[in-house]
Amino acid sequence: STIVSPTADISPMTNAAEPASRPAAQAPLPLRVYFVEDSPVIVDVLVTTLQEMLDVEIVGSAASEASVLRWLRSPDARRADVMIVDLFLAHGSGLAVLQAARDSGVACARVVLTNYATPVIRDRCRQLGAARVFDKSTELRELVEFLGGVEAQAAR
Repeated sequence: STIVSPTADISPMTNAAEPASRPAAQAPLPLRVYFVEDSPVIVDVLVTTLQEMLDVEIVGSAASEASVLRWLRSPDARRADVMIVDLFLAHGSGLAVLQAARDSGVACARVVLTNYATPVIRDRCRQLGAARVFDKSTELRELVEFLGGVEAQAAR
């Protein structure tokens, strides 16, 4: 089945009554996404899917907790609108990443994409600042819809 972006068929409307001297609105910026995922295959699939469905710019990715911690201390961390985090990394923990992101003050939305989206894990992730938790195997459509909402908010 095909996932359709919630904004795919929406075109900007103009109001003929607006004064002509008003400057044209800037085109919305793409949603800037940072991935925390240790599987290059999953990152590639997610990048392809998100770029097909939404206007996104991938601003980086990390496969380990240590790499994310370095990124959070860099000026580049301020560029991300959303961070997509896997909980089980080859080196480190997505839960520790969520806590570090929350404590860093980086203002991007944080979402979790995991194969272990149990009620207990969902609650713990929310406690650590995750906006939402999505199951990799059953909730990709919901992830895209959520990111579409973040994209719309970022455009305002």
